[in-house]
Amino acid sequence: MFTGIIETVGEVTSANKIGGDIRITVAAPDYASRDVNLGDSIAINGVCLTVIAQNDHLFDFDVSVESLNHTLIGDWVAGKKVNMEMALLPTTRLGGHLVSGHVDGLATLTSISRDARSWHMVFEAPASLAKYIAKKGSITLNGTSLTVNAVDGNAFTINVIPHTFEVTTLGEIKLGDQVHIEVDLIARYLERLLTGDGGDVTQGISQSFLAEHGFS
Repeated sequence: MFTGIIETVGEVTSANKIGGDIRITVAAPDYASRDVNLGDSIAINGVCLTVIAQNDHLFDFDVSVESLNHTLIGDWVAGKKVNMEMALLPTTRLGGHLVSGHVDGLATLTSISRDARSWHMVFEAPASLAKYIAKKGSITLNGTSLTVNAVDGNAFTINVIPHTFEVTTLGEIKLGDQVHIEVDLIARYLERLLTGDGGDVTQGISQSFLAEHGFS
């Protein structure tokens, strides 16, 4: 689990195809003195990956076909800047929100403008994920915990303060670029609990259902 508070920006130094999937190496000088062990989890642009090798500030990760099918990692090349966060500890301050590191899909930047000293950014989400996005709810973009300011159909708006814009890769994305999106865990599990079989939520909710469960 993660918090969505980015600790450092690393740089991909290599991405090699091995046996049908990919192994990437990421340089993270800020992690050289950290207690990182083989098998530890690190979120790379919001994707939870396992450290399989380490050499000072260089970290190797294997990326499965499943992850390649749902992320942009297959397009990464040397020089790609990535947001990084180590898995949280029981003593970690939860400054963002609970993030699993399991990317749900991709969102596209459709608008960006200044809003005083912050940046006003509008993204278009896939229709299948838009239902999980709510005004003033939490969302994760490239591993960064953010607050949704507005929702309009499949589009949602966030404001990025100067600090976040500078210390994450959000400041580098351009119109038309895609980012990894992870919706809020509560919304995802709530749907499953209500439907049982992952079907249409509305089919399982009625006046009698609400009354039976203490709502009037």
